[in-house]
Amino acid sequence: MIWVIIIIALVVILVIWAIASYNGLVRLRNLVQEAWRQIDVELKRRHDLIPNLVETVKGYAGHERETLEAVTNARAAAASPGASVQQQAQNEGMLSAALGRLFAVAEAYPQLKANENFLELQRELSATEDRIAAGRRYYNANVRTLNTKVESFPSSILAGMFHFSRADYFELEDAAERQAPTVSFGSSGPTPPAIPADRPQDAPPFGTPPSQ
Repeated sequence: MIWVIIIIALVVILVIWAIASYNGLVRLRNLVQEAWRQIDVELKRRHDLIPNLVETVKGYAGHERETLEAVTNARAAAASPGASVQQQAQNEGMLSAALGRLFAVAEAYPQLKANENFLELQRELSATEDRIAAGRRYYNANVRTLNTKVESFPSSILAGMFHFSRADYFELEDAAERQAPTVSFGSSGPTPPAIPADRPQDAPPFGTPPSQ
């Protein structure tokens, strides 16, 4: 009789664990999907801002046709529906690179840089990209948790039985974002030592006796 009770207890524990693990996987999958929908909203807003930005730049730098076409083509690729997370990341990275070249061109046109519409679009685009970056961090954190659960034993057994799969990270393939900034002081020679704040500018070098 005692063995029957033990077996029933083990079965009950196993069922409770299976239900809890399954519900946990469902919750994590829903969090990943919700996080991606939030990113998608901001990406669409970014895509909607770019045509107005291109038209504004065209009014001052219309002969920069190659740069403007590169932005337009990159925007069209990024806005195309049906892309996977990895494909979307690649397209957005290309768009970011094209926008970077566009803003570099704008530096040569003072009237464009002073245009209120251009400044407002630039501010809105910057704020949108900040939200995309925040959303990307949140999404990737949930993806990491889900993937760990899917791959870890014993929850991997349930994941395989109910077809829970790994999710892709959303990582922008933009080399500019990964490149460390360089600082140039305009000289190839060694940097002179700093003068202490409490030492006068015309004081003699350290170790040199003052003139009598």
